[in-house]
Amino acid sequence: MKEDNRNLLLAIVMSVVVLLGWQFFYGVPQMEKQKQIAQQNQQAQSQSAPAGASNPAATAAPPGQPAGSAAPGSAPGAASTQVSGTREQALAASPRIKIDTPKIAGSISLAGARIDDVSLKAYRETVDPKSPIIVLLSPAGGPNAYYSDFGWVAAPGNNVAVPNATTLWTADSQTLTPAKPVTLSWDNGQGLTFKRIISVDDNAMFAIRDEVENKGGAPVTLFPYGQVVRQGKPHTLGYYVLHEGLVGYLGEQSGLQELTYDKLDKEGALSPGTVGKVWKDAVGGFVGITDKYWAAAVIPDQQRKYEGRFSSVETGTQRTYQADFLGEGVTVAPGAKTASQARLFAGAKEVAAINGYEESQQIKRFDLLIDWGWFYFFTKPLFFLLDWIYKHVGNFGVAILIVTVLLKGLFFPLANKSYASMAKMKALQPEMTAIRERYADDKMKQQQALMELYKTQKINPVAGCWPVLLQIPVFFALYKILFITIEMRHAPFFGWIHDLAAPDPTNLFNLFGLIPYTPPAMLHLGLWPIIMGITMFIQMKMNPEPPDPVQKMMFTWMPVFFTFLLGSFPAGLVIYWSWNNLLSVTQQGFIMKKNGVKIELFDNIRRMFGKGPPADPAPTAPAKPANSNKK
Repeated sequence: MKEDNRNLLLAIVMSVVVLLGWQFFYGVPQMEKQKQIAQQNQQAQSQSAPAGASNPAATAAPPGQPAGSAAPGSAPGAASTQVSGTREQALAASPRIKIDTPKIAGSISLAGARIDDVSLKAYRETVDPKSPIIVLLSPAGGPNAYYSDFGWVAAPGNNVAVPNATTLWTADSQTLTPAKPVTLSWDNGQGLTFKRIISVDDNAMFAIRDEVENKGGAPVTLFPYGQVVRQGKPHTLGYYVLHEGLVGYLGEQSGLQELTYDKLDKEGALSPGTVGKVWKDAVGGFVGITDKYWAAAVIPDQQRKYEGRFSSVETGTQRTYQADFLGEGVTVAPGAKTASQARLFAGAKEVAAINGYEESQQIKRFDLLIDWGWFYFFTKPLFFLLDWIYKHVGNFGVAILIVTVLLKGLFFPLANKSYASMAKMKALQPEMTAIRERYADDKMKQQQALMELYKTQKINPVAGCWPVLLQIPVFFALYKILFITIEMRHAPFFGWIHDLAAPDPTNLFNLFGLIPYTPPAMLHLGLWPIIMGITMFIQMKMNPEPPDPVQKMMFTWMPVFFTFLLGSFPAGLVIYWSWNNLLSVTQQGFIMKKNGVKIELFDNIRRMFGKGPPADPAPTAPAKPANSNKK
């Protein structure tokens, strides 16, 4: 391989390796796993007190009482492990309070005061406006049980009844709205009166105030708790770029904690039958369970210490996953009252809403409920820029195009130098060829002469790598934004692109829908990836064809390779890449013309079909006669 081509080839190979590695570890879903999606009949299970309930100093549930089982003092049979019917039947099994806000609808069960019925009004399952709205939380006793509840745990030695999964509360209203909180009441018959005041805002945040009044003759010590419980392992997308599972920020000492369902199942034992992790003495933050776009998280008092836990317990053939907190104990003297404050977020992970809650309600690092990844310092600002432009133009696809132009403008000086250096390299090709011929038998002198030529002409031989290297972090960040932010979900562009976060729905291999045939996933090749491949092909053919056969073949097939590679990527990312290529072609053509370098585009294309003029031969140094050593 020619020495002057080595750096350029290395840059290309590195770029391909980076993209392939990123595609394998981050970008491509596990296609086979997606094909195996099966409806899971989730087993129902009643609410439990969190780990350590019977002993607040412990880090695990008592022996024989796994996470998700009935709390101490529950009535026999309170913990059901059977799915007894449909979701509708489970909802009808207990009296309920209706939830009605601009963003969510649902109900609260008066049996256990459990928030177990939440649907998201603003989001539907598909781009079809008539498709069902998203169901987030579901009651125990039906499939896909997923719920949250709050309460009190009595300290060891306090043999008092506290509310549990079967407790039937009395409500002062039949509907919970942002303008009208609901107060629930229950008397344990032993001198303790419990009240729970539940309010909700216009979005998806519930505020829970638990009050206890001691009318008995002895002091009582109670520990507040809150939890999110999910029965059965849900289907996950399997992307490495996305966290799905249990998530929490457990104060500054423990920080962000993320455990997938599979990873949690492999944790150490907390008690017989229960595995998980516990973090003590946390102050501030949250614990919960997150999906790609939705989450349910309980938020303790941000000023008081608590113990956080993620746990998993196998019941029959399925598992129950639980994220909970256990607050510090409070002693209620006879004739006294006490109260505990907590919150529940159950909704879509909208960036503005999540950041607003972090600021207005002082929830420490609540923004981490959205998985911005390691490069959040670049990804988040890029999203905010896109979102700001979107609010002015009304189309996220157009916003992506504008941001691409802005980024091109930002990096224009560096890219300009890179393209100018590449143009000068092309102009100096005859001299470089002559040097190689002159020192064909002395590689060291050849490199010294080349470096002297670069120095004299003020050329950086690796400058051509910068346009590619600059594009890679933007590519990663934009993919992350398209993939994790709900704002991009079902965001249309123009024409056939109705969801920028999904791959181009068209496919070359069924003639874009003309043939009633569904090609396999590996042959998914939409129109926008083809457009991207064409723009990349044009960019490659603007340069003189490399003399080295290996490099020439790589340049020829690279657009085809990238076309198939990006076939399964989000359409928004492919549109960005295509637009970026077009801008790069324009910029490169202008700089080449300015530097007096011939643009080889049309000649190279004609040569592909054997019709173009032959490549200009590079002048060489006088060669030795073939028989110079013979007499």
